[in-house]
Amino acid sequence: MSENIAKIIHIDMDAFYASVEQRDNPRYRGKPLVVGGSPNSRGVVCTASYEARKFGIHSAMPCSQAKRLCPHAIFINPNISKYKEVSVQLHKIFHEVTDIIEPISLDEAFLDVTENKFNEPSATLLAQYLTLRIKAQLHLTASAGVSSVKFIAKMASDMKKPAGITTIPPEKIISFITDLPVKKLWGVGTKTEQKLHSLGIYTVKDLRQKTPHYLFTHLGKQGIFLYDLSYGRDLRIVGTPSASKSIAQEQTFSKDLTSISDKQEKLRHFSHYLSTDLKKQQLKIKTVTVKVKFSDFSVKTRSITLNYYTNDEETLVKVSSNLLLEVPEITTNSIRLLGVSLRNFQGEVKITTAQRKQLELPLSL
Repeated sequence: MSENIAKIIHIDMDAFYASVEQRDNPRYRGKPLVVGGSPNSRGVVCTASYEARKFGIHSAMPCSQAKRLCPHAIFINPNISKYKEVSVQLHKIFHEVTDIIEPISLDEAFLDVTENKFNEPSATLLAQYLTLRIKAQLHLTASAGVSSVKFIAKMASDMKKPAGITTIPPEKIISFITDLPVKKLWGVGTKTEQKLHSLGIYTVKDLRQKTPHYLFTHLGKQGIFLYDLSYGRDLRIVGTPSASKSIAQEQTFSKDLTSISDKQEKLRHFSHYLSTDLKKQQLKIKTVTVKVKFSDFSVKTRSITLNYYTNDEETLVKVSSNLLLEVPEITTNSIRLLGVSLRNFQGEVKITTAQRKQLELPLSL
């Protein structure tokens, strides 16, 4: 075994929002539970319990559709403040093992355990420790993926849900991904998948049969990135929160917002939430983006990079309001969605020698 290879765990909580609600309310246990909007609204499913998933309900599905699939499902609104509190407790458990943690959302994160607080060489044993601690302390279940690269660890965590652990050592990465559909690769959304299909690329194996030049010609830099992923090459490190791509708040409204004052008031609410979150994590940002979706489903965004870092609430309010007013149609057209995202964080990620040299040598996980 070489200590020059990164050992990465991806922890993904199982049906997080729904599981927290079932844990805290006995009436919901064993029942098909949907956390999201009302089935009579334009809201979408945030999380569905495993009992609800048996009926085909999944996240991002319109709640009205979920109701049709399972008429007896229980629908409740999300309690984000409670889920954030549980997430804080979750991260305390993570920190028992390592401080190199990259949060992806409230319920999932990457952990670099190449060097860890237990001096334990087996990342699989550390994953077992973490899932057992989560079960014992939080009374929730988590699934884990273990590998030497991020995107493989993330895919592995989906293999044995719920409450499963899957380890993919370096020598098995190629065989693990060869027959997977390209949509499983990191960063492949609907549009990229359609583009790949138009090129006759349906599986990871198909992707490998194209040359880097061919993929660059048709997909630009993303083509090279996907080509590397097809061979299990992913040199992105596990980043601390200061390296997070962005944090955001957005809302789809049950009734379209029409007045500019209502739209600006919603931005003030978002700014308060985001500022509080930044200060709690001791972070500052430079780039602010406002996203608007109109009633005709057209989307406009406006963004600015400041010449200073900030986490000040009033600054975020002023900047986001100014960006909103830069959208020409904003004063006359009603909107169905509004959002604010922040990126370009202050600080640098510490890169260890182990992280820089990942994938160079075989690794015992």
